[in-house]
Amino acid sequence: MPAPSIRIGILVPSSNTALEPLTTRLLSSLPHVSVHFSRFSVTSIGLSSTQLSQFDPPDAILTAAQLFADAHVDVIGWSGTSAGWLGFDADEKLCSLIEEKFGCKATTSTLALNKLLKAYGATKVGLVTPYLDDVQEAIVKNYVASGIDLSAESHLRVSTNVEIADITEEMLDAQMADVVKAGEGKLQAVTTFCTNLWAAQRVEHWEGEYGVPVLDTVTTVIWDCLKLCAVDAKGLKGWGRMFADI
Repeated sequence: MPAPSIRIGILVPSSNTALEPLTTRLLSSLPHVSVHFSRFSVTSIGLSSTQLSQFDPPDAILTAAQLFADAHVDVIGWSGTSAGWLGFDADEKLCSLIEEKFGCKATTSTLALNKLLKAYGATKVGLVTPYLDDVQEAIVKNYVASGIDLSAESHLRVSTNVEIADITEEMLDAQMADVVKAGEGKLQAVTTFCTNLWAAQRVEHWEGEYGVPVLDTVTTVIWDCLKLCAVDAKGLKGWGRMFADI
């Protein structure tokens, strides 16, 4: 088998156990693409000063990104959703810093999600997360400010990141059903917004059941990394309509 010609570097919260196996599985049908991971410390999700300092300033993230620069990756993706509550400008600044310091393209789960929402013309979107009340409220507020209604939402009030990966498919199925019901047939998309959820493998099922695009944040960052590297991913099956649609 020839060596992969495209290298993707994915930044990972240290306590995350879902996104690496899901990402590897997602890309397994593209033998010319390899994926590599680098971690930085994240243990809990919340709005306390200690929890927020895990992401801002981005010194730890940039240290992890430096390891990808050593490997000459083609693109670096931050597989995390912290900009949902920190504000989208946090990810925009991070990507600018990565591009400036390391000379490669950069994107994030949240920025990629926003590109997809714009491409779908989606302004009424369902939101499924594991997060606490105040984190959920911050996410909804940031999206409302950008013109997107996330009032059809469900969250599980989990803050310890390693415990998020223990959320079952049955629990996610129930959240998805609740959000779609709350949307009253008006949803243009739903997002599973957390990269430590075992949700990406369930997207095709939900899209078939509810008839709307489901944009999982483990998947969105890979969608954008492939776009930035001009990789044709339309043949990817089982991971959601986004690869065929856009």
